[in-house]
Amino acid sequence: MLPSLQESLDGDEKELESSEEGGPAEERKLEQPPSSHYCLYSYRGSRLAQQRGDSDDGSPSGTNLETPSGDDFSLSLVDTNLPSEVEPELRSFIAKRLSKGAIFEGLGNVASVELRIPGYRVGCYYCLFQQGKLLPETATVGSEYNPTEYVVCFLGEHTFRLELDKYIQGLKNNMNCEEGGLENHTKAYLNSWFEDVVCPIQRVVLLFQEKLTFLLHAALSYTPVEVKESDEKTKRDINRFLSVASLQGLIHEGTMTSLCMAMTEEQHKSVVIDCSGSQPQFSNAGSNRFCEDWMQAFLNGAEGGNPFLFRQVLENFKLKAIQDTNNLKRFIRQAEMNHYALFKCYMFLKNCGSGDILLKIVKVEHEEMPEAKNVVAVLEEFMKEALAQGF
Repeated sequence: MLPSLQESLDGDEKELESSEEGGPAEERKLEQPPSSHYCLYSYRGSRLAQQRGDSDDGSPSGTNLETPSGDDFSLSLVDTNLPSEVEPELRSFIAKRLSKGAIFEGLGNVASVELRIPGYRVGCYYCLFQQGKLLPETATVGSEYNPTEYVVCFLGEHTFRLELDKYIQGLKNNMNCEEGGLENHTKAYLNSWFEDVVCPIQRVVLLFQEKLTFLLHAALSYTPVEVKESDEKTKRDINRFLSVASLQGLIHEGTMTSLCMAMTEEQHKSVVIDCSGSQPQFSNAGSNRFCEDWMQAFLNGAEGGNPFLFRQVLENFKLKAIQDTNNLKRFIRQAEMNHYALFKCYMFLKNCGSGDILLKIVKVEHEEMPEAKNVVAVLEEFMKEALAQGF
């Protein structure tokens, strides 16, 4: 059973405030773990560790893979904002991963690493990428081309792999444009990863406050949103929030496409956010009790000021929406043969707080199923009557 909003929020705060077991509390007080640091390394060497001797059970078979060395391996620091006494520990961790063949080009990984304080672990996203790949049309027969390889690491309480995978593409583009060294633009890009990847959700919550309920409703209902009179940073933040808050990838792609079309045809209008004044103003916006409750959960989280917490609350918001959708689908299947289950469907829609959106989702999904379609049609009539009576 999914926890209540407050239980969910409290649990997230405890999870974010606590570290892995095993480190003395006194040591943890000595130094805060890195929360928004990065490292960029240049790499040269072979990552054929599996050929150098793991046994069948995964343990090393006599070959020392812990500290790679020799002319075929080089991991050099290019740029970082980590303290100098901490960076070698991170470099050692990355070197071990490379020596074991555990890092593949273009695929980001997330691990928990120990830096400085025994027992105090921090999240680390790391990715190997190549700069300046040879284009097929410029290659010549028999030519060899060895693009420069880099490993980038981002350190924080929680790291968001999908967002950072996209962020790496921007880093590659910057470095490809800046031949001959790491220029200021690339340094600024690396330094701003925390602001660009972790903080947008927090900034959106603080910007909209109680009006966040309109944005949550738009994301959940696949209603298009148009942002006017806004600077580019705010517009990017809003679009990123909508992207993360939507159920894309969690429900069938065909259903999502049909639902987007249905919502557009039904409303004929986008939600418009006008940012020309001191406070953003919404037009054509909708809301429901479900979104209002979760809006309050976000505002409660704002009191702590932890940007990582907002992302976890947003994930819980999506999880609850998916759980409610699946429950409604199950009730509808039962209602095809049982009138009491039909009443359960109606009561569920009436009490869940997001019946308006859930009914649209299942209506699209059951469009080609006659019996379920009939159940949905009856539920729509029930909900219209309830709405007319003020329920």
